[in-house]
Amino acid sequence: MMLFNRTFRPRLWALALTLGAVSGAVALGNWQMQRAESRRALAADHAAAQRAAPLVLPGQAVAPEAFANRRVRVRGTFVPEHTILLDNRQRAGRVGYEVVTPLRIEGGSMHVVVLRGWVPAGPRRDVLPEVPVPPGVQVLEGVALDHLAQRYAPDSPAPGARVWQNLSVEAVRSTTGLALQPILLEQHSGANDGLLRDWPVAGAGAQKNEMYALQWYSLAVLAALLFVVLSFRRHADPS
Repeated sequence: MMLFNRTFRPRLWALALTLGAVSGAVALGNWQMQRAESRRALAADHAAAQRAAPLVLPGQAVAPEAFANRRVRVRGTFVPEHTILLDNRQRAGRVGYEVVTPLRIEGGSMHVVVLRGWVPAGPRRDVLPEVPVPPGVQVLEGVALDHLAQRYAPDSPAPGARVWQNLSVEAVRSTTGLALQPILLEQHSGANDGLLRDWPVAGAGAQKNEMYALQWYSLAVLAALLFVVLSFRRHADPS
């Protein structure tokens, strides 16, 4: 093939390198598209669960799969002495804490761990915010979560520590000795406690994954075009 006194003469090593780059970029683009689809499906499931009537969380132990990602209503009393502050949680660029307090469920001996909301950190990180705990019987509504994404934490929380990096039902159970339901309750109902309940939307970020996928696909096309262009070599001058 000739073009402007040039001949298409690809080198084998360039062909192998280009095929590897193109296949790798396409694979990464496909992976990002799969993540986008998974997030859309999660968002759709979450939206459907929000439209459904709330399930009543009983005072007896439940199976987590029966409640996870569903709207839940529960009646009980907070146990303020076991309040936990999850560190380094941000809202609108501000650093603060997510406040967690177990709730003793009426009608049994079980408790549920409640993510009550967010409070900003003060100017001194060694001075923790004072967060009021509503007294008496509470009726809460929210979304049941089977887990929270874990962050890097070198050590388990010390007994009696108020500030934690990560949260799990098992960690709360082992440090408090409370009988706990196998879910976390993300509180959406209001309360007179000054906390912000602006929770991240489940499944958010699909558009960002699509943007990353487009970048990988574009790199694959660019690699193929560079291979074609650079494979045209000028004829040697016979003189």
